[in-house]
Amino acid sequence: MNARALLISFPSDFHSSLKHTFPPDISLSRRISCSVAESRFRLRFLSPESARTRHASSPFSNSVRRGIGRVWAKVKSDSAPRTAKLEDALGEVVYEREGEDVDGESEGRVPWWEEFPKRWVIVVLCFSAFLLCNMDRVNMSIAILPMSQEFNWNPATVGLIQSSFFWGYLLTQIAGGIWADTVGGKKVLAFGVVWWSVATALTPVAAKVGLPFLLVVRALMGIGEGVAMPAMNNLLSKWVPVAERSRSLALVYSGMYLGSVTGLAFSPFLIHEFGWPSVFYSFGSLGTVWVALWLSKAHSSPLEDPQLRPEEKKLILRNSISKEPVKSIPWRLILSKSPVWALIVCHFCHNWGTFILLTWMPTYYNQVLKFNLTDSGLLCVLPWLTMAFSANLGGWIADTLVSRGLSVTIVRKIMQSIGFLGPAFFLTQLSHVHSPAMAVLCMACSQGTDAFSQSGLYSNHQDIAPRYSGVLLGLSNTAGVLAGVFGTAATGYILQHGSWDDVFKVSVGLYLVGTVVWNLFSTGEKIID
Repeated sequence: MNARALLISFPSDFHSSLKHTFPPDISLSRRISCSVAESRFRLRFLSPESARTRHASSPFSNSVRRGIGRVWAKVKSDSAPRTAKLEDALGEVVYEREGEDVDGESEGRVPWWEEFPKRWVIVVLCFSAFLLCNMDRVNMSIAILPMSQEFNWNPATVGLIQSSFFWGYLLTQIAGGIWADTVGGKKVLAFGVVWWSVATALTPVAAKVGLPFLLVVRALMGIGEGVAMPAMNNLLSKWVPVAERSRSLALVYSGMYLGSVTGLAFSPFLIHEFGWPSVFYSFGSLGTVWVALWLSKAHSSPLEDPQLRPEEKKLILRNSISKEPVKSIPWRLILSKSPVWALIVCHFCHNWGTFILLTWMPTYYNQVLKFNLTDSGLLCVLPWLTMAFSANLGGWIADTLVSRGLSVTIVRKIMQSIGFLGPAFFLTQLSHVHSPAMAVLCMACSQGTDAFSQSGLYSNHQDIAPRYSGVLLGLSNTAGVLAGVFGTAATGYILQHGSWDDVFKVSVGLYLVGTVVWNLFSTGEKIID
């Protein structure tokens, strides 16, 4: 039994009286009912007010009235009883479990919401920001159905509208990372949420004014959402220790998938009850609630948070990677490495299929499977729920394989191969199934296996160049956004002159190209220091 702390509470007049009645010494010849080995004691003198309060509320206050004083010993022991009293001339000596007072209450314990780690508050707020991000992004994929009927848009025009979001999204990938490094992730993420929320709310007005105005507003929305991922990466790199980074990233990216679930589930109901403009007004207004919480709770780094507990600040700073700023970016060195180009090419191949499913899935359900608007939205939820589950499952599997000695390179190749070949296989099955239920199942399996990419290429930036992972993310995600721009627009063109089978064949072909490139040129080892 190891004594953790010894607290001596003297009588209430200790601080004011010139003469004190000190407790007698405990001699070694005293008989004590339990042994204390290798004990370390911490003496803490209470103020008169604290002592008076403690003594008055204690069941052992008679000894205080006698002016003897009290000794409390907190003990950390798995086998220790709740209390063990020692008969002594001092009065009562009480041994307890760590963190408990003699009355069974915690001494100095703060409410649970104040004990919740601040770094995970940042993670949860980033999760909710990404939830709103995809809610505001996917609502157009549902609302475009009644909008195209009202404004007589053909498939090519619909594809142009869907792709206009990526015009702005493309512009702020690298710029958002540079801005976050300069002014801090807190301000950049707040700007992004405000910007895209306002653009979302203005979408119905722009659509009624004219097509060019709608294209501009959607591009402006893309500018706001484009800074979200670089700002999030900047924040988590400063707030989250390396040992917790995989879990934190998995949770934040799950927010994107669950945002798609929420948007696709609620959009049909709102459209049916209040009309398609209600989707944009209601979703856009949620951003104000998030920004109010963010500005009051978040800081760009632990060093800027005055309310951060010292022990948590020490934990974060001790277990984080070097915070030395990058003074110059070795562009020539970065672009000369084949694993970097493997990241860029594979990000393009991956996002082509992902963004097509994100933006065109409700239309596929409506036109091919003949689901109505409500069913189209609700059935789109299943693939995104599958992705939210699979992303965390894949992260757990990858970390387990690495911890058991498998090389990071092999793990990254395995996970990304699943992320490419799984969707390719299930998309090829869509042309052979005739049941709507089987088609939805194929879509869900395609998206579920796609989510294993979070443990493949999305984790590879920090593997090969930890100091320049933000730059690599900007480069590869720029290629991924270009895939969204061209893929979404090309799908509209293909549908106008071909069929859905042609759309899926293009995606499958790019998945296969990505598989070959990734397995030939990628690595999990650090190549740029």
